[in-house]
Amino acid sequence: QVQLVESGGGLVQTGGSLRLSCAPSVRIFSVNTMGWYRQAPGKQRELVATITSGAPTNYAASVKGRFTISRDNAKNTMYLQMNSLKPEDTAVYYCNAGLRGYTYWGQGTPVTVSS
Repeated sequence: QVQLVESGGGLVQTGGSLRLSCAPSVRIFSVNTMGWYRQAPGKQRELVATITSGAPTNYAASVKGRFTISRDNAKNTMYLQMNSLKPEDTAVYYCNAGLRGYTYWGQGTPVTVSS
């Protein structure tokens, strides 16, 4: 069982920035693909960004140019730097990891962007 612990969510004004962190309970270099998803009230969970070893990062069109996904093997942590935040970015953000054929999810961290 892999546990993913997210942190960094909160309340921010439009145009502000936040950095989310995700720390897995396994060595991060053993995880091929990790990502961030989000779910706004009344909406389905959607992809935000993914990062795969040896491959380009992938972003949803709605966040491209504003969000940056990265992973630091030394700190065993994945990040999502979110800049120029908009009210429509308000959601619970979930960390995701795929390992040995299984998909794991964090508990989610809420992000609220006020207008």
